[in-house]
Amino acid sequence: MAKRRHSSQFIFQQRRSLEQCWLHEFDIDPLILRARWLHSQGLRVEALAMEQELLPIV
Repeated sequence: MAKRRHSSQFIFQQRRSLEQCWLHEFDIDPLILRARWLHSQGLRVEALAMEQELLPIV
């Protein structure tokens, strides 16, 4: 199967749409948003700790 290449404009629009969802928290758990924000801030250890809270208990 051939890989589809998207234009930089398309990727920019997709990222912008996703960021808008994050801002409005549309159907995205606040803990997931927090973990993503921590990653974006370069706070890897804190983000990983937050992700541990999202894992199912087994």
